[in-house]
Amino acid sequence: MMKSKLLSIVFLGTLLGCGSYEKFREVTEEMEIPSEVFDANYNQSWQAVIQVMKKYDIAQQNQEAGYIKTRWMDNTLQVNFTDSFGSSDAVKSAKFMLVINVVKGSQGGREVSKVSVYKRQLVEQDFLQGWKEMRTDGILEKTILYRLDRIISIDNKLQAIDKAREKEQLSNF
Repeated sequence: MMKSKLLSIVFLGTLLGCGSYEKFREVTEEMEIPSEVFDANYNQSWQAVIQVMKKYDIAQQNQEAGYIKTRWMDNTLQVNFTDSFGSSDAVKSAKFMLVINVVKGSQGGREVSKVSVYKRQLVEQDFLQGWKEMRTDGILEKTILYRLDRIISIDNKLQAIDKAREKEQLSNF
């Protein structure tokens, strides 16, 4: 009798254990914030972020804290277009906000910076349900990081060309 109860408790525990793993996996996937480490100093990365974020409506900006937050922006048409080929119904309205963090660091004795982009997406199916948070597809975040990479790499190449030109002028003098 005691062995059967113990066996049923162990069996029940393994079933519940697998379910908690699935929830844990979902949480870790949702909490993964797209970020990238750039071979650039903090000021260079900050200027690149400002240049990329010019097209967005910025609500808060703090260079010392390395923090940029946009206002809520409507993207109902984009959400309905991407979901038009899926099985879900069209949404009444959708909006998103971006939060970007820039952090100074060092790697191998060189100054580097890490940029993280977080997109918060809210969707309203109808006015009775209200706003619900929706998982982002990650495309906008990766696009912003790609644009930052291009701006920083072009800036680094221009700096290398200027240094080579300056060195050449000093050797010819």
